[in-house]
Amino acid sequence: MNERISKIKNDVQDRDSEAWIKLCQYIDKVYDENIEEFSPLEALGYELYSQIYTLPESIAKLKKVKKIWLYGSKLKRIPPEIGEMESLEYFDPYTSYDLFWFPYEIINCKNLKNSRVSTRVLYGNYKNRKGFPLLDHNPVRYKGNSLKCSICKKEISYNETNQLWITLRTGTDNLPLLANLCSKECEEKLPESPKGYVDHAHKGGKNLKQPTYEEWEKANVVKISLTEIEQQNKEDESPKLLKLIRKIWQ
Repeated sequence: MNERISKIKNDVQDRDSEAWIKLCQYIDKVYDENIEEFSPLEALGYELYSQIYTLPESIAKLKKVKKIWLYGSKLKRIPPEIGEMESLEYFDPYTSYDLFWFPYEIINCKNLKNSRVSTRVLYGNYKNRKGFPLLDHNPVRYKGNSLKCSICKKEISYNETNQLWITLRTGTDNLPLLANLCSKECEEKLPESPKGYVDHAHKGGKNLKQPTYEEWEKANVVKISLTEIEQQNKEDESPKLLKLIRKIWQ
């Protein structure tokens, strides 16, 4: 497991910068014109795009956006308001190498079927098991003095919230998500994690035991020998299939 655990940074964005102001204006334009794709790089140009480290909370009003393009961004986080983008079908933050986790609320995008994420940099990735920061001493803070429970949507203060990490299937990827919870009852409503990942919501930290790659492989990868394939081939009388498999292996 990767023992190096990065510290979560808060107040990552200069909200008075030209880049931020133009991004907010672009969101207004997407909303006003009912545009179905959100592509800030195309709208801002690379110089300003590279100065964006989070997205405005106003993305919540983009109810008709179906695709988000965040390729090559410098994003460090995405706000929970992404969960209100009810038409979202495709999410692409590929090569956003500072984006280690996502808000739990993204699972509320019920139409989200496809994603493209640089999974190797994510907390808990099955190949390198990058460590989760300890939330007890390093809590995440969004804009404002309060937030909503990720489960029941009750408004709570930061002193009331119980922040937990959980890995869940989102789009076509298993993503580390940050949940803000108001009660034990809401914690108990969290879904189960996929096999081969930490099987419960947790606080993170260097003492967290994550499954090994071998354990993940055992839970998720079905192995079949060439002998078994040949036997199946005889039973199915499909020699073309065997020849194709041999060619692929070679």
